[in-house]
Amino acid sequence: MNIVDIHTHGIGGFDTRSASVEHVLKIAHIHGSLGVSHIVPTVYSATIKTMRDNMAVIRGAMAVQSETGIEAGSSRIVGIHLEGPFLNPLMCGALDATSFLGPNEFSLEKLIEGYENMVKIITIAPEMRGALKLIRQISDAGIIASMGHSDAMYSDAEAGHMAGARGITHLFNAMRGIHHREPGLAGYGLMNKDIYIEIIADPFHIAPEMIEYIFSAKNPDRIIVISDTVKDAKTLPEREHSITGDKDKILGGSLTISESSKRLVQMGLDEITIKKTISENPARYLQLEL
Repeated sequence: MNIVDIHTHGIGGFDTRSASVEHVLKIAHIHGSLGVSHIVPTVYSATIKTMRDNMAVIRGAMAVQSETGIEAGSSRIVGIHLEGPFLNPLMCGALDATSFLGPNEFSLEKLIEGYENMVKIITIAPEMRGALKLIRQISDAGIIASMGHSDAMYSDAEAGHMAGARGITHLFNAMRGIHHREPGLAGYGLMNKDIYIEIIADPFHIAPEMIEYIFSAKNPDRIIVISDTVKDAKTLPEREHSITGDKDKILGGSLTISESSKRLVQMGLDEITIKKTISENPARYLQLEL
């Protein structure tokens, strides 16, 4: 079975902030050794220059795989996910809020020029001034607009979806939670049957009871399990661990999606459904032929 991770920043001591093509290839190799066949390396929000430098390194790694073939046991790098910079500072999570920009066409063009065919996903906060116009532009360029790092209300999420957004980045994390008088972006993700949602299914980002609720409430064809792994994943002792920074803020995922999917089955969730969340669903989302 082909396994597709659409959101990983790094693993095993390497991440996408590196200036080394070899480091990105190491990320692909480590994911591949743990059963993941395809990855979309995710670039952290930073200055446009820094993000473009990171994208250039990923492009170099993709070129190596294309020219020399994929190393045995490695994941294929199939594109780039930009987590920013058009995000809401109120919901920065572990990202650098000082790097966030107001959504505008000029900044988007500067960011993705020359990479239009490689960028597969851009995470954007739909409630920010100018975001809806930018979501349309991103979508018209054939790139997935995914709503996240956002304080969006339900109506903002609905407007973003109507403007062309197709997904929601790591549901519940770095976004307004559900309230009975204001369902917010998270509520929209659960209630709308068409929009895709990413979920981080390690033991720390979402409570097991809430994961069970997600799978009972959401159209299962629109759930995508992601790792959101970071540089420190797999560098700590081999156990389930939370990767935290200042004030115990969770910095990223601790399990690959092949590992987290096994955990979900052990929790009692339907195995066929879980397999789809790491294979068919992300491939359909990316329009990727496996």
